[in-house]
Amino acid sequence: MPDRDELARRRYQKLVDRLESMMRAALKPQFKGYRGQLILSGDDLAELGDLKDVRHAAREAGRRLGWKTTTRLVGDRLFVLDERKVPEEIKQLAGDEAAAAIDRARHESQRPRG
Repeated sequence: MPDRDELARRRYQKLVDRLESMMRAALKPQFKGYRGQLILSGDDLAELGDLKDVRHAAREAGRRLGWKTTTRLVGDRLFVLDERKVPEEIKQLAGDEAAAAIDRARHESQRPRG
């Protein structure tokens, strides 16, 4: 039977693997791996385990993805962010997508309801 340290190491590695998978899934392909972010709700955090361990595991998962990872706790949500310098072409694309989303929302809000 594995000792307690071995079990803890395996549990931690599973957490890193799970977070890496979630972070990878949250990436938009058009941004070529940049502008990564994952937002974990309070329920997510309760399911994943101790906040300190989740933050540490998220930073390790980010390193695997090539991110410069930071974590920020806001209320009961944990934001996992890639803070690498973003190439200009990706910044422009992200700005265009944000502007298009705002235009769509504005257009939807002006449509008559009924």
